[in-house]
Amino acid sequence: MSRNKEMYSINQRMLFDENYNLASTQWLKNKDIPEGGANGTTLPSIGATLRLCFEKYVDVCDRRPANPPGIKEALVDSYKKAMCYICCTADMMDWAALHARDRGAETLGGVPHNMYGMTSLSIRQYVLGIYKQLGLKENEITKVHTGGPDGDLGSNEILLSSNKTVAIIDGSGVLADPAELDREGLVRLAKKRLTVAHFNRTRLSKDGYLVKIEEQDVRCSTGEIVLDGSDFRNGAHLRFKADFFVPCGGRPKAVNISKMAALFDSEAKPHFKYIVEGANLFLTQQARLFLEKRKVVVFKDSSTNKAGLALSTQEYVDLMIFKDGKPSEFYQSYVKDIQEKITEHAAAEFHCLWTGHTRLQGAKPRTNISDELSSTFNNLQAELKSLGLFEDVPSRNGVMRRAIPKTLVEKIGLETLLKRLPEAYQRALFFSWVASHFLYKYGTFSISLGIFPSKVGAGGAQSRLEVV
Repeated sequence: MSRNKEMYSINQRMLFDENYNLASTQWLKNKDIPEGGANGTTLPSIGATLRLCFEKYVDVCDRRPANPPGIKEALVDSYKKAMCYICCTADMMDWAALHARDRGAETLGGVPHNMYGMTSLSIRQYVLGIYKQLGLKENEITKVHTGGPDGDLGSNEILLSSNKTVAIIDGSGVLADPAELDREGLVRLAKKRLTVAHFNRTRLSKDGYLVKIEEQDVRCSTGEIVLDGSDFRNGAHLRFKADFFVPCGGRPKAVNISKMAALFDSEAKPHFKYIVEGANLFLTQQARLFLEKRKVVVFKDSSTNKAGLALSTQEYVDLMIFKDGKPSEFYQSYVKDIQEKITEHAAAEFHCLWTGHTRLQGAKPRTNISDELSSTFNNLQAELKSLGLFEDVPSRNGVMRRAIPKTLVEKIGLETLLKRLPEAYQRALFFSWVASHFLYKYGTFSISLGIFPSKVGAGGAQSRLEVV
């Protein structure tokens, strides 16, 4: 949404690049799950209704004529391949799911990543990984993060962490306190999904302050006069100092190469020692590399920020749709399985990146290692398809049993699941699982050192799969 004509013009110029870069990031970070990566962006006119724009956008994605009652036409792409759309837009998802059902697709019962902290769990593993590798104590660590308690990442970052938060910047303003923001007050906002503008000022120390975007000529506790709250908010992420900086929201390129001077003090010391990028594209590639050269530990978005074909209609209704507002035991167990897989993958990727950087003695930035790991993942999956691994039924079943959430396997049975899952999806799941477990164990070095030859015959498939 654009506040005025000037912002609309800026957003219009950025629209293609922003969408392209987000889609590219999705392709990189979706490397170890079977779903592909894509992105869509809408630019509403000034004064437009956001919900109406979303509803129209959903229909742009699905241009089929409405199906007659009782007729379900398969969703297919331009290559006549079966497909599905996954829309992610906060509280509008219920409408999208019901609308899809009316048009012959599925219905409610998905797993909302914001409620269960799916993305936050992967970001959290990177923060915990840094603590463990460097022997840091979380309760002694200071942190700044963008993205407010009203957002998915911002709220979960508050609820999952126990470090000393000294500043939060969100769409409503800037909340800061060098003595540490009152945790009880932050948790209250996070649970109620409220912006920092709702923080109780009486809980601030004498050095703390809250500046809302609509305020003007405000005197902060530091003595500084803020002429315009909106302008102050836009550059606030460059002014604070802390051990950690965790962007959980904000516009792309908020930290770019032209702003590097603002992130270092007069003695050329960086404002932050560690940056774990939760928000997509918050830092530009140039900015990441510049910071890493100055010994800032940076983990980029495509690594940190990760995110019901198997059920019959009746099983879906019985197991996945809430009854009287409450999830079934199956649903809760299924969500737990997903959370565990996200945590496992994120922790494994962190270890892979950290180990790779250590082996190279810091000669290659983590940012570049992250990109190489993602590209190697995608290339390796393509290479694996030529080895005949999927056709080895015992090996295939062994992988699928471990790749599919165990709650589904136990409830439905592997044989039934494999009958229901489209073969294309099975292949994608199979190769993403094999590639991820191999690379997370051996790193990109396994490819460059020839541990896994790029050209091998199908006869060697069994032994190599056992290695994985």
